[in-house]
Amino acid sequence: MTTTSPDDLLDQWPLSRVQWQVIILCALVVLLDGLDTQVVGYLGPALSAEWKIPREQLGPVFSASLVGLMVGLLCVGVLADYYGQRFSIVFCVLLFAVFTLLTAYAQGVTDLMLWRFLAGIGLGGAMPNALALTGEYCPRRARATLTILMFCGFSLGSIIGGVLAATLLDSAGWRVVFLIGAVLPLLLLPFLLWLLPESLQFLLERKQDERRVHTQLKRINPQHDLATPLRRRDSEKNLPVTALFQEQRAQGTLLLWLVFFCNLMVFFFLQNWLPTLFTDAGLAQQNAVLMSTLISWGGIVAGLLSGPLMDRYNPCLVLAGLYLGGTVFVAAMGQVPAALLAAATFCAGFCVSGAQKSINALAVVFYPVRMRSTGVGWALGIGRFGSILGPIAAGYLLSGGWSYGRLMQLAAVPMLVAALAIYLVGRRYFGASRQVA
Repeated sequence: MTTTSPDDLLDQWPLSRVQWQVIILCALVVLLDGLDTQVVGYLGPALSAEWKIPREQLGPVFSASLVGLMVGLLCVGVLADYYGQRFSIVFCVLLFAVFTLLTAYAQGVTDLMLWRFLAGIGLGGAMPNALALTGEYCPRRARATLTILMFCGFSLGSIIGGVLAATLLDSAGWRVVFLIGAVLPLLLLPFLLWLLPESLQFLLERKQDERRVHTQLKRINPQHDLATPLRRRDSEKNLPVTALFQEQRAQGTLLLWLVFFCNLMVFFFLQNWLPTLFTDAGLAQQNAVLMSTLISWGGIVAGLLSGPLMDRYNPCLVLAGLYLGGTVFVAAMGQVPAALLAAATFCAGFCVSGAQKSINALAVVFYPVRMRSTGVGWALGIGRFGSILGPIAAGYLLSGGWSYGRLMQLAAVPMLVAALAIYLVGRRYFGASRQVA
């Protein structure tokens, strides 16, 4: 009898309430991820003032949670292999909520860096599982669009963090911002436990539970035939990272890692340092924080536009255009007059933050479902080396006397490297087609 996979069935059906439920819940997870990850950059000027930290020494503070993110991205995937993506998401949300709460009571830089590192492990583990689960429940025909839409939650969380910092810093202090960042994920946890479904492939391959898969498919489409034989991939479960280099994917995997590295290096440099740099340039602290949120606003607008284009055309060409634009606008941020700085910041965010959402979606499309969590997790994990290097390198260069303008010119170079690398991915793996898996 002919078998079919859940992926094939979902591609034949219209989007259902259950699928939108997955997208929205995962968007809320990455929203809280974005709030918690980015908020320390907005609080940089306040931390520097309260604890008398020279601005060039803020780099390690900014990077502490990013080191944890890298650890979480590379290690927490094991949880998904054995316990499923739903369990992993719930566990990681609880983890970063608890350690964000402890961050609010930090008594010095050492405390702050420790709690930020441990919170980062939870943050790092939540994101690839949210991306993979969203990708699995989305039909192929709209996978890039819906994945990017979900990931816009990250930028929205960053914006909310900026608004909270701008509103509360002067009146309530930075600790209250972290308290809010801890309470919100705790409030989300009951809804995740109640409404978030498990990965269909995990139920088929690890749990051998075809009945639960049929029940879930019936919820998505009431017309689903419960007698349909479903395809398992038992011989391909528990794939190690070496599987990412098989089936002629080695070159693509390495190029994607390079793109993630370059993109995240520039993105986290901008997110973490712009409030401090804008404050040094003479903007009031509140205005500097709000100006910095334009990076995230630009990313949301770009995500809404790039997703449909990636589903319709060669996604790598769409990304290459964003990276070339990022090269121009990041460099321009250090050269334009003050009257044009807001526009340049928005355009840089459109390209840099928009490209990060798009490359996440491309990784979801590039890897087949059996290796999607591993592929996305390792790409983000390798990229985190860049996210750690960016803020630390900026602090080192500032201490060496580099100007804001020179720093922005240097930050534009990785964008150009990413444009070339993603163009090569497009030539090698996509060609005239818009999907490889």
